[in-house]
Amino acid sequence: MARNPRRIPVSNNHSDGLYTDRDSFNPQVNAIPLSDVDSRSQGQGSIADLLKDASAQFSTLVRTEIELAKAEISESAKKAGIGAGLFAAAAVILAYSSFFLFFTIAEVLQTFMWRWAAFLVVFLFMLVLVAVLALIGLKQVKKIKKPEKTIESVNELKQVVPANNNQLSRGKAGRTENGMYT
Repeated sequence: MARNPRRIPVSNNHSDGLYTDRDSFNPQVNAIPLSDVDSRSQGQGSIADLLKDASAQFSTLVRTEIELAKAEISESAKKAGIGAGLFAAAAVILAYSSFFLFFTIAEVLQTFMWRWAAFLVVFLFMLVLVAVLALIGLKQVKKIKKPEKTIESVNELKQVVPANNNQLSRGKAGRTENGMYT
């Protein structure tokens, strides 16, 4: 029996196609194609036909929802990427501007001591600052823990999958007696 496909617009742009355009920088889901629920006359469809239609519609709905989520996420990711790029540019400008701050501090210190001594004091201050930040960073890195739950889960999987210990110890994967691969 012929079905009348129905298109439910999801966006204002009614260009052809269901899924997002891979080349576009503005992803969107254009429409959700669903088959007409009432395409059969009353009493004409069997239970198998109804189940087949329901399964097809559910599958289409899930695929469409995934595409919609991808479109929304990619739009958010685009904005996050632009924001991160602007933050990075600001950080680079700040890093280069810090040179002028330290140069200014050295020039101010010059009024109290020789010029070379003022620049040496600023240089030593910067070295101490770098050392302190490096030590704090090292302490933070040492606090990183191994993923114990993941390791435990993988070890449990080793117990679930039967294996021939001789093959595993030699590093060779092979088929076990019950047909499973290790």
